[in-house]
Amino acid sequence: MKLGVLTGGGDCPGLNPVIRAVVRSAINDETEVVGIKNGWKGLLEKDYMPLDLRSISGILPKGGTILGTSRTNPYKKENGLEIVKKNFKELKLNALVAIGGEDTLGVATKLFKDGLYTVGVPKTIDNDLGATDFTFGFDTAINIVMECIDRLHTTAESHNRIMVVEVMGRHAGWIAAYSGIAGGADYILVPEIPIDVDELCDSIQKRHKRGKNFSIVVVSEGAAFNDASLFTQEQKLDEFGHVRLGGIGDTLGKLIEEKTGYETRVTVLGHIQRGGSPTAFDRVLATRFGVKAYELVKNKEFGKMVSLKGTEIVAVPLEEATKALKTLDLRLYDLAKIFFG
Repeated sequence: MKLGVLTGGGDCPGLNPVIRAVVRSAINDETEVVGIKNGWKGLLEKDYMPLDLRSISGILPKGGTILGTSRTNPYKKENGLEIVKKNFKELKLNALVAIGGEDTLGVATKLFKDGLYTVGVPKTIDNDLGATDFTFGFDTAINIVMECIDRLHTTAESHNRIMVVEVMGRHAGWIAAYSGIAGGADYILVPEIPIDVDELCDSIQKRHKRGKNFSIVVVSEGAAFNDASLFTQEQKLDEFGHVRLGGIGDTLGKLIEEKTGYETRVTVLGHIQRGGSPTAFDRVLATRFGVKAYELVKNKEFGKMVSLKGTEIVAVPLEEATKALKTLDLRLYDLAKIFFG
């Protein structure tokens, strides 16, 4: 048997441990593995590399992906499906493990319906992929953000400032909520709940009246004001129809300073959240996902995605995993509100 592996979409801590686990499982079974470079772009261009024990040696603690990645959508390319099928056949692949988020796995779902054998592994620091309790990369991201918030606390208190921290989260506020709670943020703003600036500023002023001369506000990049649409840096869409987000933190910081009169500074963490070595939790979860993905291939359980349910790794239909995004559990947000203001 010959197996292909690719990583698509945004990079994420834990991708390399998944690749390593798939390859180790396959080699133990005398299955040949090839890595498709740069996501679906590599399958369109037949750009690949052999994956053996030498190529995966030492990659467990490394962030990013040794295969490279892209946001290419073969269904948006002329004759994209036909090219993918042709290259699939020429590479003599029996199956393909696609590691990615909603877009990458959405393509894997379509390809399965179009006759190719695919298996999915859920990846996103946003933790917004359906049909799994957690995705690898999320734990690393929230720990990075938590550490940054801890550091901002000391400088905010020293200068009596309001600190606005913009974190990732296009449609869901998982990163903001978890890191905000863990970092002791005084206010958390997420895409699921429109921002009421007056309410926020009132909360900040109440803190100051009781002697707290600084505040930490964590905001998701995809959050929006209750009287405005998403803030974007570019109107141009990528091949999956997404705009590039950013700017909500700066706009929010200016509004807070104008309304309260308190000096306000903004920190945009951006791709810092994606980089670096994965946490122990993410390394173990990614490894378990990779081993299970190979088991699905071996057992010919195609069209499925590996998933964490409680403490168990199970298989769910790819279609179920990609039909709807998993937004923030608002019970967690209610918990966070106890500490607001």
